[in-house]
Parts: sequence; C-alpha cells; structure tokens
Amino acid sequence: MSVAAPALPRERRGPRRGGGRLMAGAFGVCAVVAAVAASSLTAQESVPGIPMPGAVVSIGLPVVRVLLDLAAVAVVGLSLLPKLLGFDAPERTEPVMRRVRPLAVVAAWAWAVCALLTIVFQTAELNPGAVPTFGMIAGYVETVGTGQGLLFSAACALAAAGIGLMAVRFGEKVPAELRVIVALFGLLPIPVTGHAVNSVWHDPIMISMEIHVMGAAAWTGGLLATAVFLAPHRDLLALALPRFSRIATVCLLLVALSGLVTGLGTMALTPGVTLPDAIVTSHYGVLVVVKASLVALLVPLAAHIRFRLLPAVRAGRATALVGWAAAEVGVMGLAYGVAVAITRASIA
Repeated sequence: MSVAAPALPRERRGPRRGGGRLMAGAFGVCAVVAAVAASSLTAQESVPGIPMPGAVVSIGLPVVRVLLDLAAVAVVGLSLLPKLLGFDAPERTEPVMRRVRPLAVVAAWAWAVCALLTIVFQTAELNPGAVPTFGMIAGYVETVGTGQGLLFSAACALAAAGIGLMAVRFGEKVPAELRVIVALFGLLPIPVTGHAVNSVWHDPIMISMEIHVMGAAAWTGGLLATAVFLAPHRDLLALALPRFSRIATVCLLLVALSGLVTGLGTMALTPGVTLPDAIVTSHYGVLVVVKASLVALLVPLAAHIRFRLLPAVRAGRATALVGWAAAEVGVMGLAYGVAVAITRASIA
C-alpha cells in the first residue's frame, strides 16, 4: 500500500507564474491601451493637400514606444533585484538570480530593438507616404535630437545586454551596481524625445525630466521584480520588500515632484501659453492632469503595501501582495501610456 507524499510547503512548490503573468500583463496592456487611446485623441486633424502618417505609423509608434519603456523598466527592475536581496545568503538567493539574469539580457535586447524601431517609425512620421530608407533614417538621426537620444539609449541597452551576459556566466562577481548604473544611464536620453523648452530654464527642466524617468523606472521595475520573483519565497520577500519599500518611497516623492515641475514648467515657458488656462484648454495640460491623478491614485495603493502588508510579510504570514501589486502596476501602466501621449501632445 503506497503512502502519498506529503505536500510541500506553499513557498516550495515553485513560482506563482500566474501572478507574475498577471502583473506583467496588467502593466503592458494598460500602458498600450492608454498610449494608443491618448495619442488618438491628441492626433492632428488631416489638412487637405498635406499628407498625414498612415495608421501603421500613428498606432505603431506609440505601441513601440510603450514596449521600449516596458523593456527598459524590466532591465532596471531585474538589475535592482540582487541589491534588494543582498549577498549574505547565496544558497537562498542564487536559485532566483539564475532565472533573473537571462531575462535581464532578453529585456535589454528588446529595449535596444524597440529604440531602433522607434527611430524608424519617427522617420516615417516625418516623411508620410514614403517607406523609410537607410539614408532617410541616417538623416533623421543626424539632424534631430530625438533620433540621437534614442540611438544612444539603444547603445546603452546593448551594453546592458553585454554586461548581463557576463553576469549569466560569472554570477554576482559582476557588480550589481554596474548593471543598475548602465540601465539608468540608458534612460537619460529618453526625455530628449519629449517637448523641448527654449529658455534659460532648459537645463533644469531636462534634469527634472530625467529624475522623473529614472525614478519611475526604479519604482515600477523594482515592484515588478520583487512581486514576480520573490512572492513565492516568503523568506526572500521578507528580506527584500522592506528595502524596496524605502526606495519606492523616495521614488514616489521624486516622481510626483519632478512630474509637476516638468509639466507646469514646460507649459509656463512655452511662448503663447498662459497658465492656468493651458491646463484645461490644451491636450498637453489635460494629459498632465490625468497623469498627476494616476500618480495620486498610486499613493494609497503603495501605502497599503507598506503599512498593512509589509508587517505581515516580515512576520512570514501569507498576504495578498500579488493582487495589490498588480493593481499598483496596472495604474503605473496607465501612467506610462499617458506619458507616451504627452510627448506627442500639443502644448498650445
């Protein structure tokens, strides 16, 4: 008579892949839907005699741009994970990191490809009715700062992929700090793809944009990586979540403050635009309000995880972390989609 094998503890049964797919899917779907919807609302009306970009470009460009953001966020989050776990207990953390490192390489390659595709789509947008040639793309990169920024971002993504491959081979002998710095460095050119301010305040506004982009990527990517890969392991979650919570609090403050400075500052310094009228009369202002509302909605979600769920996680008790994280990530996805539309919206 056979005896049934005892059931393994819940945290040893393997990763909750369903929860991971839920969060990644919620972020991706919300970001794409928000970007396409907001971009369609702010699209320029066709003018007789002037060719306009086709549907492939008008829809494909925001989608590819969102995919670029998704890949960059994934690289940042996966690069942060070893710092959140620490290096004191490799026998517990290494099984997780062996899964994470190859995914970081794949995400970096996706980031580079999406950055290059964005250049192609933006070249097509400036040359409606024509199929972009290599010469047209090279001319766009040479003359437009957006193209140069995207090319630099793609180069950083390829560097992150190369360093990631070294980490796959040599593990944590490759400094985690190096992976994080290269990933964040690749985000610096992203604000160049938005609106430029021709003013003595150009540099402060650009710095504010860069802080906003890096803070959002660290917050979103860190939450995704922590919830997806560590939720099945209560001991590791209890180790990493308090560290991430401190980072997330700083990122929330930076994202909220820099977002307001960037949005209101860009409108205030744009010739012909007056505040507060532009906040409700321009597509740009309305989208800034929508994005600020989404960031405000994130505050109670993040507070619930920090003040209600974190004590239970520290105590090793089961929590609904994945569900709450999925809700937070979904709102983040909407905010990312609106951010893509903001870069294309008219300020005046």
